[in-house]
Amino acid sequence: MKKSETLQKKIQNKSAKIAVVGLGYVGLPLAVEFANAGFDVTGIDVSADKVKKINKGQNYIDDVDSKLMKSLVKSGKLIATTNFATMKKIDCVSICVPTPLGKTGDPDISYMLAARDAILPHVKSPLLFVLESTTYPGSTNELIIPLMEEKGLKVGEDVFIAFSPERVDPGNPVYQTHNTPKVVGGVTKTCTKIAAELYSTVIEKIIPVSSCTAAEMTKLLENTFRSINIGLANEIAIMCKYLDVDVWEVINAAATKPFGFMPFYPGPGLGGHCIPIDPLYLSWKLKTLDYKARFIELADEVNSSMPEYVIALISDALNDKAKSIKKSKILILGMAYKKDIDDLRESPALDVYEYLESRGAKVSYHDPYVPQFKWDGGIIKSKVYSDKLIKSQDCVVILTAHSNIDYKAVVKNAKLVVDTRNATQGIKNKKIVKL
Repeated sequence: MKKSETLQKKIQNKSAKIAVVGLGYVGLPLAVEFANAGFDVTGIDVSADKVKKINKGQNYIDDVDSKLMKSLVKSGKLIATTNFATMKKIDCVSICVPTPLGKTGDPDISYMLAARDAILPHVKSPLLFVLESTTYPGSTNELIIPLMEEKGLKVGEDVFIAFSPERVDPGNPVYQTHNTPKVVGGVTKTCTKIAAELYSTVIEKIIPVSSCTAAEMTKLLENTFRSINIGLANEIAIMCKYLDVDVWEVINAAATKPFGFMPFYPGPGLGGHCIPIDPLYLSWKLKTLDYKARFIELADEVNSSMPEYVIALISDALNDKAKSIKKSKILILGMAYKKDIDDLRESPALDVYEYLESRGAKVSYHDPYVPQFKWDGGIIKSKVYSDKLIKSQDCVVILTAHSNIDYKAVVKNAKLVVDTRNATQGIKNKKIVKL
């Protein structure tokens, strides 16, 4: 029996042992799905704290069912470790580690390379190796295949390599791991087939593509599309301000067209791990091929400038009240990068906070999902929400429109509201200054 057939049979009867490397917002939900489907799953992470919590049945990801995870740990279907030597017993591995941008704006694939290097000494054949971490087109071919071949493993016969981009949308109540279509591209047709077979055990719809590079490019297109269209919406917002037109009214009216238009909305900037970062992976790769990704770079320029534009709005609004940013009490409502989640990664609210503080404002924040965050060597804590708090501020700035905040009460009690998310839609009051 071929090694591919042996591996497929193990997947089909669920005797295949699975490892998920990286137990964050992508890896832990995936590990739970595999364990819940009946596989024995080992989660591997360099964080001893995460490993300890999982092995105690303590969930730390909002999109994971805590009761389900606890029962899977208790039954032994899901365990966690920091020890990569456990890979000796593994048949299938998915890599779900972060791939941020470095300080220079170049891709930082150090976590991915570290995971690869920690796995390689313990690889056994046959093995399905799937990379989920977002990266530049060609990464799988350049960074994974050569080292497997150096170990004497033939891709498509001894080891089966594929790229399957994560498509997690934190806080989405409808689309989660199990019902978000999964793109899979392997080095060979057999690689694609085996990877698709594994993921089909836990995900409703699998989309096979012709190669790892096609799958890598698919993920970058998805988020480049969003980045560019949000950049357009942000620039339209600035144009509308010059024209004294309500951008939210314009977008909502345009969205009534039943064809040829898809609404995107402006805001204080881009946040999260994907949209601000993924397009720049593609732009970086194209620079190595002597091509300038003009749309990507222009959208990044517009989106990156939005926090400063928000500061200008705040400054103008305070000036109209005969005040300046310096020494004004300014409360930020919402620090997370999007509503109803606790994720601060790349949040534009952090930039706005920094700008306000650097200009001498007495800045504080309230966020029901972010009780505190690290700042300048210390800890900044969320203020307890109250009408008294709102009344005490010179300006309230809505940067994230969490659903559990009463914006009518905010407007009623505030002296001035700068709304960057249209959270005050339908409320008529001269106190409100909108993006």
